[in-house]
This record gives sequence, structure tokens and C-alpha cells, in this order.
Amino acid sequence: MNNQNASPAGVTFPDAVRVWARIGCLSFGGPAGQIALMHREIVEERQWLSEKEYLSALNFCMLLPGPEAMQLATYAGWKLHGVKGGLAAGLLFVLPGAFVVLALTMLYASFGKLPVVDAVFYGIKAAVLAIVIEALLRVAKRALKGTSDWIIAGLAFLALYAFAVPFPIVIIAAAVFGFWRSSGVREEHAGKLPSLGDISRTAALWAAIWQVPLAALAMFLGPHHVLTEIGVFFSKLAVVTFGGAYAVLTYMAQAAVEQQGWLSAPEMIDGLALAETTPGPLILVTQFVGYFAGLREMGSTWGGIAGAVVTLWMTFAPCFLWIFAGAPYIEAIGKRPRLSGALAAITAAVVGVILNLSVWFGLHVLFGKVERLDAGWFRPWIPDWVNLDWFALGLSLIAALALLKFHLGIIRTLLLCAALGAAWRLLL
Repeated sequence: MNNQNASPAGVTFPDAVRVWARIGCLSFGGPAGQIALMHREIVEERQWLSEKEYLSALNFCMLLPGPEAMQLATYAGWKLHGVKGGLAAGLLFVLPGAFVVLALTMLYASFGKLPVVDAVFYGIKAAVLAIVIEALLRVAKRALKGTSDWIIAGLAFLALYAFAVPFPIVIIAAAVFGFWRSSGVREEHAGKLPSLGDISRTAALWAAIWQVPLAALAMFLGPHHVLTEIGVFFSKLAVVTFGGAYAVLTYMAQAAVEQQGWLSAPEMIDGLALAETTPGPLILVTQFVGYFAGLREMGSTWGGIAGAVVTLWMTFAPCFLWIFAGAPYIEAIGKRPRLSGALAAITAAVVGVILNLSVWFGLHVLFGKVERLDAGWFRPWIPDWVNLDWFALGLSLIAALALLKFHLGIIRTLLLCAALGAAWRLLL
């Protein structure tokens, strides 16, 4: 084996690239499914990161704006092979899904909904539900080490699911409690924090990579050209998407539909459904919006593609900024008891966050109609039990048996459920 490109863990860069590509192609199920998949691939099966390293990185990414699963992949790649590893992991996490979403968006814009695609992804969603639940149980078993951790996780879930508390408030509250809980622990051998100069240079470089193209659009096309407006809109969105795509969908949908007029409300709903059932971050729904904005304002398919490309750049370039500038602090934080205590409490809260995402995903897979109850502070998601999809429930149970009892693996389980789902929706 050629070790010239090997990481400290003995993982060669080409081997890592193959795994990042695999993860990118199989990353169904939104953040909960993607976090579960990466945990299985890089912690359980390959031991590229330890449980503690993985959870510490996940905690850190939960604090950042943008898609936390994509940023977690970027960190893992950076940890193994530096900047080139982070770029490979981050890009391969996004690009397979981006190509799929772009292709399906173009077909949707030309022909409307595609029954065959809907039928295939119907089965995939049911399988992903089983994958998510299996991983949630594993993460909870490792992350929740004491009574207080279980309480934090439970309160985080209730705050998000039942009371619609904003995600940043849940995470900040957990961090404050963890910091306070560890205030009496002595700090030993904490080590030095990364050089502020190095971090500043890294941040400046990636800020320029992010914003210089936007400045070029404004200079050459004008501030009121649709591509410039797309760039500005999604650059702003990139810094307020705390809690992932779910937390910002309402704002984005309202702005894109009502204020910008780039697409209709039914189209926005279809775009979200498309992003939910394809690999990659759920925030790829922004690409759907950007495509329609460019298509309708510029009047051509190439205009739509340009809009999608600008959207992707402005959405994901800042993710590399946050990780490459902040990743060196993760290990340093772990050596400081009070900061480490804050992250440990965030770990417990993140279990509640993943549970909330899992329940949200499961409700939308198994029920035809799900709405939030609006009773003042109490705002849980309530399914319409009349619309329970018994076949989807059966597929999820089949997927659970395939994974847990027969150990078919993720790919074969997804293919099995996709085939069964397509047969059910198209033939029966």
C-alpha cells in the first residue's frame, strides 16, 4: 500500500475519497439519517474517528449555521487529511445529491411530477426510517452517560417537538448548564489554543472564496440582476440557518414565494419533497428555488442552471469557512473542563435534537397528513391517524429486519425497499 498520502490513522487519501463518495450517494433521510450513516461508516466500521471525537465534532457542528451533517463530514475529512481531505469529504457529501436534485428539478420544470421517481423514493424513505431509529438508539447509548444527560435529552426533545422552541435557544441552554455543572473541575494540561493569526488567515481566505464571486456578479451583471439577487439572498440565508434546513424553511419559502415571486407555493412544497427523498443535505431545496428563479427571470434552461450553481456556491462555501477556521479549536475545547462540560451537555441535547428530527421524518413517512397543533405555547406535531400508511409502516419493519436480523447492509436494504415500494405504488 502507498502510504505517502496516509493520515495518522493509516488511511490513504484514495481510500478515504471512495468512502466519502459512498456516503454522499447514500446520504438519504435528512440530517438524522446522514449523521447515522456517517457514524456507522467512520466510527463503527472503520474507526477513523473515536466515539468521543465524533460526538465532539457533531456538537461543534450543531453550533454552526448551515447543514450540520455536511460540516461533520468536512471535519472528518480534515481530521484525516487536512484541507484536501475536508474539501473531498464536503464536496462529495453535497455533489451527488446536487446532481440528482438538479436533474429532477429540470425534469419537474419540464414535465411536472414524475410518478416513477415518487414511487422509487417512497420505498427508500421507509427504509431510511429504520436506519435512523437504529442509529438513534446507538448514539443515545453512547452519549447519555448519567441521569442528567437523559434529562437534558428529554427536555431538548420536548422543547423542539412540543413547544417549537428555537433550536439555538435549546443548544445555548444546554451549553450554559454544562458549563455551570463543570465549574468546580480543575483544569490541567489544557494546552494552547490555536494561533489567532493562523485562524484569521484561514477565515479571510475562505471568506474571499465565498464572497468574491458575488462581488463579481454585482460588478459585471449589476446589483439587480437575478443571479446577483440569488447570491445575496442565499448568502444571507447561509448565516442564519441554525438548526439546519428545517429551522429556515418557513422563512425561505415565504421570501422566495411571496416576496421574490420566484416560484409558487405548491412548487415550493414539491421542491421540499424532492430534497427530502434524494441523497444529500435537505438544504439542497435551495437549489430547486435557485433553478426556478434563474429559469423564470432569464427565460432559459441555462439561466436555471446558472441560478442553481450560484445557489450552491453561496449555500455551501461558507460551510468550509466555518469548519476550516473552527476545527482546530475542537480538540483544544475538549481539554478544558468547563468548555468540555458545555459540549458534553450539548451532546445530550443533540440526542434530543436527533430524536425530534427522527420523529418529524417518521411522521411524514408514515402519515399522509401531519400538522402542528397551535395551542399557544403547546405546538406539537399531530398526525392524522386516518391517513396512516400501513404499507410504509410494513416496509420500515422489513428494513429493520433486513438491517438488524439478516445484516443485509444499507445498500441492499435500500434497493430492496425501493423495489417493493415502486411495485406497490406503480403496479397495485
